[in-house]
Amino acid sequence: MDHPYRAGRFVQQTTGYKAFIPAPLPPEPPLTYSGELQSLLSDADRNIGRLDALASMLPNPDLFVAMYVRHEAVLSSQIEGTQSTLEDVLAFEADALRDDTPKDVEEVVNYVRAMNHGLNRLPDLPLSLRLLREIHAELMKGVRGGEKSPGEFRTSQNWIGGRGSSLRDASFIPPPPHEVMNVLGQLEKFLHAERTQVPLLIRCGLAHAQFETIHPFLDGNGRVGRLLITLILCEEKALSRPLLYLSLFLKKHRAEYYDRLTAIRMQGHWEQWLMFFLRGVSATALAATQTAKDIVAMRDAHRSEVAKNAKALTLLDHLFRYPTVSVNNVCKLMNCTFPTAAKLIANFESRGWLQELTGHERNRLWRYQPYLNLFARDNIAT
Repeated sequence: MDHPYRAGRFVQQTTGYKAFIPAPLPPEPPLTYSGELQSLLSDADRNIGRLDALASMLPNPDLFVAMYVRHEAVLSSQIEGTQSTLEDVLAFEADALRDDTPKDVEEVVNYVRAMNHGLNRLPDLPLSLRLLREIHAELMKGVRGGEKSPGEFRTSQNWIGGRGSSLRDASFIPPPPHEVMNVLGQLEKFLHAERTQVPLLIRCGLAHAQFETIHPFLDGNGRVGRLLITLILCEEKALSRPLLYLSLFLKKHRAEYYDRLTAIRMQGHWEQWLMFFLRGVSATALAATQTAKDIVAMRDAHRSEVAKNAKALTLLDHLFRYPTVSVNNVCKLMNCTFPTAAKLIANFESRGWLQELTGHERNRLWRYQPYLNLFARDNIAT
């Protein structure tokens, strides 16, 4: 059933356009937990629980978390139009920029820093407008859009539309600037007040959609809104580590994603949006669980091959955190000579673990290709 004003209403502004002002959460009339919605919620809860249980059993799970964070940064940024790949980010971090490295790689690196900042701040600062502003400041520092008030909620009108669109032909106009702090305050109140009344994953889905509707920054709203989902799950201890990211699912279903958000605003279709969102959570959790299992299996297999070589074991652990290395990197890591480091890299290369990237005689760079292959695949069920 349509409820045109359930999610809010379009309000005529003095300058002639209509902007959407969202109603406070949770929705009214209240959500209807139909059989399908309830079933999808149960599945998503179970799949999140399995992912977190596996993460708690991983040996040195923090070795892998950094790669999950980078992978999400790449995917989330690609949704916003960046061209950089995971390999570009790793090369950037290893100070090995190539001539063909996309200029927007710094945007992805900023996303990694912004995400880590938010996760590191959660133990001391509850999820709040202040934390979202801090995350946004890290995200936009010194990159495209960096002139658009990093870390500050907007004080001018923005809109959503195709390239070159204006307020006159925008596909959606978020709240006017004088309403932004009011509707953000309502969202913050919902995040803190509804923890017992609204199931956690429903709260994540409602909060993400509301944040995207408010569009409180001049740039970077999509990335911060997607990160908000993971921050809620980590703050609520549903995930002990940040291993769930929806960007690949949303990228694959981009048209439906935008259609579902539009249907919330136009017809009040919260339940249909939540069913889409929960399908994404389940598919993403199942894929992340499989990836984690495959990482552990590969790590065990590779470690068993070099079990008697302490330096090789140290290098393997390093590669799970930083999969791109040079001989100089290994020298510093092992506190060893250049020939010793080169011999160790050659050993890994002969096993098919390291792949040389540059083709040069000097300043060569290798990456842990079998590991990166696990992140490059698309194992999310449609």
